[in-house]
Amino acid sequence: METTLERTPAMLCSGHAACPGCIEALSARHVLAQLGADTMAVIPPSCMAIIAGPQPYSSLRIPVYQPTLESSAAAASGLRRALDAQGRSNTQVVVLAGDGGTYDIGLQALSSAAERNEDILYVCLDNEGYMNTGAQKSSSTPHFARTSSTPQGKPTRKKNLTAILAAHGVPYAATASVGHLDDLRRKVDKARGLRGFRLLTLLVPCVEGWGLSDDGGLRAARYAVECGAFPLYEVEDGTRYTLNYGLRPRPVADYLALQRRYRGLSPASIAELQAEVDQGWQWLLRLAQPAEGQALP
Repeated sequence: METTLERTPAMLCSGHAACPGCIEALSARHVLAQLGADTMAVIPPSCMAIIAGPQPYSSLRIPVYQPTLESSAAAASGLRRALDAQGRSNTQVVVLAGDGGTYDIGLQALSSAAERNEDILYVCLDNEGYMNTGAQKSSSTPHFARTSSTPQGKPTRKKNLTAILAAHGVPYAATASVGHLDDLRRKVDKARGLRGFRLLTLLVPCVEGWGLSDDGGLRAARYAVECGAFPLYEVEDGTRYTLNYGLRPRPVADYLALQRRYRGLSPASIAELQAEVDQGWQWLLRLAQPAEGQALP
Protein backbone atom coordinates (compact mmCIF):
# COMPACT_ATOMS: atom_id res chain seq x y z
CA MET A 1 0.00 0.00 0.00
CA GLU A 2 1.30 3.45 -0.90
CA THR A 3 2.02 5.62 2.15
CA THR A 4 1.96 9.36 2.71
CA LEU A 5 5.75 9.36 2.94
CA GLU A 6 5.93 7.79 -0.53
CA ARG A 7 3.45 10.27 -2.02
CA THR A 8 5.06 13.48 -0.75
CA PRO A 9 8.65 14.76 -0.61
CA ALA A 10 10.24 14.49 2.82
CA MET A 11 9.62 17.67 4.81
CA LEU A 12 12.55 16.84 7.12
CA CYS A 13 15.79 16.47 5.20
CA SER A 14 18.55 14.00 5.94
CA GLY A 15 21.77 15.32 7.46
CA HIS A 16 20.09 17.04 10.39
CA ALA A 17 21.72 17.29 13.81
CA ALA A 18 19.63 14.81 15.82
CA CYS A 19 21.35 12.17 17.94
CA PRO A 20 21.59 8.63 16.49
CA GLY A 21 18.34 6.80 17.18
CA CYS A 22 16.45 10.02 17.97
CA ILE A 23 12.71 9.41 18.25
CA GLU A 24 12.00 13.15 18.14
CA ALA A 25 13.37 13.41 14.60
CA LEU A 26 11.41 10.32 13.56
CA SER A 27 8.22 11.72 15.09
CA ALA A 28 8.68 15.13 13.43
CA ARG A 29 9.31 13.43 10.09
CA HIS A 30 5.95 11.66 10.20
CA VAL A 31 4.01 14.65 11.55
CA LEU A 32 5.36 16.93 8.83
CA ALA A 33 4.74 14.33 6.13
CA GLN A 34 1.07 14.20 7.12
CA LEU A 35 0.76 18.00 7.23
CA GLY A 36 2.38 18.52 3.83
CA ALA A 37 4.20 21.41 2.19
CA ASP A 38 1.59 24.12 2.83
CA THR A 39 2.69 24.42 6.45
CA MET A 40 4.65 26.90 8.55
CA ALA A 41 6.42 25.79 11.73
CA VAL A 42 7.12 27.63 14.96
CA ILE A 43 10.01 26.01 16.82
CA PRO A 44 11.25 27.43 20.15
CA PRO A 45 14.64 26.63 21.73
CA SER A 46 14.61 22.85 22.18
CA CYS A 47 16.06 19.67 20.73
CA MET A 48 13.80 20.31 17.73
CA ALA A 49 15.43 23.69 17.20
CA ILE A 50 18.81 21.95 16.98
CA ILE A 51 17.38 19.40 14.57
CA ALA A 52 15.82 22.14 12.44
CA GLY A 53 19.12 24.03 12.35
CA PRO A 54 20.24 27.61 13.02
CA GLN A 55 18.63 30.31 10.92
CA PRO A 56 18.94 31.05 8.04
CA TYR A 57 19.71 27.35 7.51
CA SER A 58 17.11 24.67 8.03
CA SER A 59 16.63 20.92 7.70
CA LEU A 60 12.91 21.50 7.07
CA ARG A 61 11.47 22.17 3.61
CA ILE A 62 8.88 24.55 5.05
CA PRO A 63 9.26 28.03 6.56
CA VAL A 64 10.42 27.99 10.19
CA TYR A 65 10.16 30.76 12.77
CA GLN A 66 12.16 30.37 15.99
CA PRO A 67 10.70 32.51 18.83
CA THR A 68 11.75 32.72 22.48
CA LEU A 69 11.18 29.67 24.66
CA GLU A 70 8.08 31.00 26.41
CA SER A 71 6.29 32.52 23.41
CA SER A 72 5.63 29.70 20.93
CA ALA A 73 1.84 29.77 21.19
CA ALA A 74 1.76 33.58 21.01
CA ALA A 75 4.08 33.60 17.99
CA ALA A 76 1.97 30.96 16.26
CA SER A 77 -1.18 32.99 16.98
CA GLY A 78 0.35 36.05 15.32
CA LEU A 79 1.54 34.02 12.34
CA ARG A 80 -1.93 32.53 11.94
CA ARG A 81 -3.54 35.95 11.87
CA ALA A 82 -1.00 37.30 9.39
CA LEU A 83 -1.67 34.37 7.05
CA ASP A 84 -5.43 34.87 7.38
CA ALA A 85 -5.00 38.55 6.49
CA GLN A 86 -3.23 37.42 3.31
CA GLY A 87 -6.07 35.05 2.45
CA ARG A 88 -3.98 31.95 3.26
CA SER A 89 -6.40 30.34 5.66
CA ASN A 90 -5.56 26.84 4.43
CA THR A 91 -1.87 27.09 5.37
CA GLN A 92 -1.27 25.09 8.52
CA VAL A 93 0.55 26.71 11.43
CA VAL A 94 2.22 24.06 13.59
CA VAL A 95 4.24 24.49 16.77
CA LEU A 96 6.94 21.87 17.34
CA ALA A 97 7.98 22.39 20.96
CA GLY A 98 9.51 20.34 23.74
CA ASP A 99 7.98 19.67 27.14
CA GLY A 100 10.12 22.32 28.86
CA GLY A 101 8.72 25.03 26.61
CA THR A 102 5.20 23.59 26.89
CA TYR A 103 4.49 22.09 30.31
CA ASP A 104 6.61 24.74 32.08
CA ILE A 105 7.97 27.93 30.54
CA GLY A 106 5.41 28.28 27.74
CA LEU A 107 2.30 27.24 29.65
CA GLN A 108 0.96 30.78 30.15
CA ALA A 109 0.99 31.62 26.42
CA LEU A 110 -0.27 28.12 25.62
CA SER A 111 -3.24 28.41 27.98
CA SER A 112 -4.08 31.84 26.58
CA ALA A 113 -4.01 30.56 22.99
CA ALA A 114 -6.25 27.65 23.97
CA GLU A 115 -8.65 29.98 25.80
CA ARG A 116 -8.88 32.15 22.64
CA ASN A 117 -9.27 28.99 20.51
CA GLU A 118 -6.52 30.12 18.14
CA ASP A 119 -6.48 28.18 14.88
CA ILE A 120 -3.11 26.47 15.40
CA LEU A 121 -1.84 22.92 15.81
CA TYR A 122 0.45 22.64 18.82
CA VAL A 123 2.64 19.52 18.87
CA CYS A 124 4.50 18.86 22.11
CA LEU A 125 7.47 16.55 21.52
CA ASP A 126 7.59 15.24 25.06
CA ASN A 127 10.94 13.70 26.03
CA GLU A 128 10.15 14.25 29.71
CA GLY A 129 12.90 16.69 30.58
CA TYR A 130 15.15 19.52 29.45
CA MET A 131 17.26 17.16 27.36
CA ASN A 132 18.85 19.84 25.18
CA THR A 133 20.56 21.49 28.18
CA GLY A 134 21.75 18.51 30.20
CA ALA A 135 18.68 16.41 31.03
CA GLN A 136 17.24 18.49 33.88
CA LYS A 137 13.76 17.62 35.18
CA SER A 138 10.63 19.32 33.89
CA SER A 139 7.07 19.02 35.16
CA SER A 140 6.71 16.32 32.50
CA THR A 141 9.39 14.19 34.14
CA PRO A 142 7.77 11.14 35.78
CA HIS A 143 7.92 10.26 39.45
CA PHE A 144 11.23 8.74 40.62
CA ALA A 145 13.03 9.38 37.31
CA ARG A 146 16.63 10.49 37.86
CA THR A 147 17.79 13.60 36.03
CA SER A 148 20.80 15.88 36.40
CA SER A 149 18.74 18.13 38.69
CA THR A 150 17.01 15.26 40.56
CA PRO A 151 19.87 12.74 40.98
CA GLN A 152 17.97 10.87 43.71
CA GLY A 153 14.82 10.72 41.59
CA LYS A 154 12.04 13.23 40.99
CA PRO A 155 9.84 13.46 44.11
CA THR A 156 6.63 14.47 42.31
CA ARG A 157 4.41 13.08 39.56
CA LYS A 158 4.21 14.07 35.92
CA LYS A 159 1.76 16.80 34.93
CA ASN A 160 -1.16 15.73 32.70
CA LEU A 161 -0.86 18.31 29.93
CA THR A 162 -3.47 16.77 27.63
CA ALA A 163 -6.17 16.84 30.30
CA ILE A 164 -5.23 20.40 31.28
CA LEU A 165 -5.61 21.64 27.69
CA ALA A 166 -8.75 19.56 27.14
CA ALA A 167 -10.28 21.33 30.16
CA HIS A 168 -10.08 24.57 28.14
CA GLY A 169 -12.79 23.11 25.89
CA VAL A 170 -10.60 23.15 22.77
CA PRO A 171 -11.75 21.26 19.67
CA TYR A 172 -9.09 18.57 19.90
CA ALA A 173 -6.44 17.31 22.31
CA ALA A 174 -4.78 13.92 21.97
CA THR A 175 -1.78 11.81 22.86
CA ALA A 176 0.18 9.91 20.23
CA SER A 177 3.37 7.95 19.71
CA VAL A 178 5.45 7.02 16.70
CA GLY A 179 5.56 3.56 18.28
CA HIS A 180 1.90 3.26 17.17
CA LEU A 181 2.31 4.91 13.79
CA ASP A 182 -1.13 4.36 12.28
CA ASP A 183 -2.72 6.02 15.31
CA LEU A 184 -0.28 8.95 15.07
CA ARG A 185 -0.94 9.51 11.38
CA ARG A 186 -4.70 9.33 11.87
CA LYS A 187 -4.58 11.90 14.65
CA VAL A 188 -2.43 14.31 12.64
CA ASP A 189 -4.87 13.97 9.73
CA LYS A 190 -7.81 14.56 12.05
CA ALA A 191 -6.19 17.61 13.63
CA ARG A 192 -5.29 19.00 10.20
CA GLY A 193 -8.93 18.87 9.15
CA LEU A 194 -10.21 20.80 12.17
CA ARG A 195 -10.30 24.52 12.90
CA GLY A 196 -9.42 26.11 16.21
CA PHE A 197 -6.86 25.09 18.78
CA ARG A 198 -5.54 21.55 18.55
CA LEU A 199 -2.95 19.80 20.73
CA LEU A 200 -0.98 16.63 20.09
CA THR A 201 1.26 15.38 22.89
CA LEU A 202 3.80 12.91 21.50
CA LEU A 203 5.97 10.78 23.77
CA VAL A 204 9.51 10.83 22.37
CA PRO A 205 11.89 8.65 24.43
CA CYS A 206 15.32 10.27 24.61
CA VAL A 207 18.14 7.80 24.01
CA GLU A 208 20.70 9.84 25.94
CA GLY A 209 18.50 11.41 28.62
CA TRP A 210 16.61 8.22 29.46
CA GLY A 211 19.64 5.97 29.21
CA LEU A 212 18.37 3.77 26.37
CA SER A 213 20.31 1.69 23.91
CA ASP A 214 20.89 3.45 20.58
CA ASP A 215 18.14 1.38 18.99
CA GLY A 216 15.87 1.35 22.06
CA GLY A 217 13.70 4.40 21.47
CA LEU A 218 10.87 2.71 19.60
CA ARG A 219 10.79 -0.17 22.07
CA ALA A 220 10.46 2.31 24.95
CA ALA A 221 7.70 4.18 23.08
CA ARG A 222 5.73 0.96 22.59
CA TYR A 223 6.25 -0.27 26.15
CA ALA A 224 5.05 3.07 27.54
CA VAL A 225 1.72 2.59 25.79
CA GLU A 226 1.49 -1.14 26.52
CA CYS A 227 1.95 -0.70 30.27
CA GLY A 228 -0.39 2.30 30.47
CA ALA A 229 2.26 4.84 31.49
CA PHE A 230 1.44 6.80 28.32
CA PRO A 231 -2.13 5.93 27.28
CA LEU A 232 -3.29 6.79 23.78
CA TYR A 233 -6.50 8.78 23.85
CA GLU A 234 -8.18 11.83 22.33
CA VAL A 235 -10.55 14.46 23.67
CA GLU A 236 -13.00 16.37 21.46
CA ASP A 237 -14.51 19.67 22.58
CA GLY A 238 -13.16 19.09 26.07
CA THR A 239 -15.76 16.44 26.93
CA ARG A 240 -15.65 13.43 24.59
CA TYR A 241 -12.80 11.14 25.65
CA THR A 242 -11.93 8.18 23.43
CA LEU A 243 -9.40 5.54 24.44
CA ASN A 244 -7.51 4.43 21.33
CA TYR A 245 -5.52 1.53 22.79
CA GLY A 246 -7.36 -0.32 25.52
CA LEU A 247 -4.88 -3.09 26.29
CA ARG A 248 -2.21 -3.27 28.98
CA PRO A 249 -0.26 -6.43 28.22
CA ARG A 250 2.82 -5.52 30.29
CA PRO A 251 3.64 -4.37 33.79
CA VAL A 252 5.27 -1.01 34.40
CA ALA A 253 8.43 -2.84 35.52
CA ASP A 254 9.10 -3.94 31.93
CA TYR A 255 9.09 -0.31 30.81
CA LEU A 256 11.29 0.88 33.67
CA ALA A 257 13.84 -1.88 33.03
CA LEU A 258 14.69 -0.37 29.63
CA GLN A 259 15.82 2.94 31.14
CA ARG A 260 18.99 3.84 33.01
CA ARG A 261 17.18 6.73 34.75
CA TYR A 262 15.29 4.12 36.81
CA ARG A 263 18.23 1.80 37.48
CA GLY A 264 18.38 0.61 41.09
CA LEU A 265 14.78 1.59 41.84
CA SER A 266 13.49 -0.35 44.86
CA PRO A 267 10.67 -2.89 44.55
CA ALA A 268 8.53 -0.66 46.76
CA SER A 269 9.04 2.31 44.40
CA ILE A 270 8.27 0.15 41.37
CA ALA A 271 5.06 -0.97 43.08
CA GLU A 272 4.19 2.66 43.82
CA LEU A 273 4.66 3.60 40.16
CA GLN A 274 2.49 0.66 39.11
CA ALA A 275 -0.22 1.87 41.50
CA GLU A 276 -0.01 5.41 40.07
CA VAL A 277 -0.36 4.09 36.51
CA ASP A 278 -3.30 1.91 37.58
CA GLN A 279 -4.96 4.93 39.19
CA GLY A 280 -4.50 7.04 36.05
CA TRP A 281 -5.84 4.22 33.91
CA GLN A 282 -9.00 3.91 36.00
CA TRP A 283 -9.51 7.69 35.78
CA LEU A 284 -9.28 7.49 32.00
CA LEU A 285 -11.65 4.51 31.81
CA ARG A 286 -14.27 6.48 33.74
CA LEU A 287 -14.12 9.27 31.17
CA ALA A 288 -13.51 7.39 27.94
CA GLN A 289 -15.49 5.62 25.29
CA PRO A 290 -13.84 2.77 23.42
CA ALA A 291 -12.42 3.35 19.97
CA GLU A 292 -14.51 1.94 17.12
CA GLY A 293 -14.40 -1.84 17.06
CA GLN A 294 -12.77 -2.06 20.51
CA ALA A 295 -14.28 -2.84 23.89
CA LEU A 296 -12.95 -1.23 27.04
CA PRO A 297 -11.41 -3.69 29.53
